[in-house]
Amino acid sequence: MQPAPGKNALICGSVAWDTIMVFNDRFTNHILPDKIHRLNVSFLVPQLRREFGGCAGNIAYNLKLLGDTGYPMATVGRDFGPYRDWMAQNAIPVDHIKVLESEHTAQGFVTTDLDDNQIWAFHPGAMQQSHANRVSDAKDVAIGIVAPDGRDGMIQHAEQFAAAGIPFIFDPGQGLPMFGGEDIARFVDQATWVTVNDYEWEMIQQKTGWTVKDVTQRVKALIVTRGAQGSVIHTREGDIEIASAKTTAVVDPTGCGDAYRAGLLHGLLRGLDWRATGEIASLMGAIKIESLGTQNHRFTAAEFETRLRQSFGARLH
Repeated sequence: MQPAPGKNALICGSVAWDTIMVFNDRFTNHILPDKIHRLNVSFLVPQLRREFGGCAGNIAYNLKLLGDTGYPMATVGRDFGPYRDWMAQNAIPVDHIKVLESEHTAQGFVTTDLDDNQIWAFHPGAMQQSHANRVSDAKDVAIGIVAPDGRDGMIQHAEQFAAAGIPFIFDPGQGLPMFGGEDIARFVDQATWVTVNDYEWEMIQQKTGWTVKDVTQRVKALIVTRGAQGSVIHTREGDIEIASAKTTAVVDPTGCGDAYRAGLLHGLLRGLDWRATGEIASLMGAIKIESLGTQNHRFTAAEFETRLRQSFGARLH
């Protein structure tokens, strides 16, 4: 059912700088529901950090922590240098990252409140040219993922994975508003698996009119994450409920979804069953939420196995 172990994952998605701000209150205390049509708010954010981010960069970082190699495929700008150095320090390959000197690397700006709600603003920069990369440029690819990226890049990379017969995950994420119902239907028909959070799943339902069964008739699994409520892996054979892994602290939710997706890729690369895969993915999200930023957490294989056993009574394969 799964790709053979020992092969690589091609991660098509953004590589970006993340500017992360923390609002020490709740958005709901400052946004008036009856004035939402004339929204004009300002939040004081005493905490600010600049982090390495972007879906492809985050997924590749987390996959490396799990002992697998993920090749990010992305377009970046002339300010990529420090990020390249960071990738080199962490043994993340840059073979398929194209530098466009005329552009800035994509920039994400996020404000997070005390309830872990987030407000994002995003400058795509070089990401808009992501279609300049082609899946065929990568070799020895067992599995792929189409994560949030430039619109044309996401469309073309999905087509290229399908044409090459490479199984891939469709992960629309924050790119979902760029696509209508027909676009989403085409992505799903090309993909092998689909992963979204619960809000994104509601958006897909509204855009397509589909049910879970409509999606699982087209792909092997629909994975829906639900934050602290865990996740559900829907398959044709039934649903698999995955609990949230135990956390030591809730510090920063930014990048938890990407960490979870790295766990999915790891399980698929290693040929694990869905429960084991989901539990590894859940723990990856839990470990990430305990640290500030998207690529500052680390662990050894022994530490991960201990925490997996504590949360689920499972062993890492």
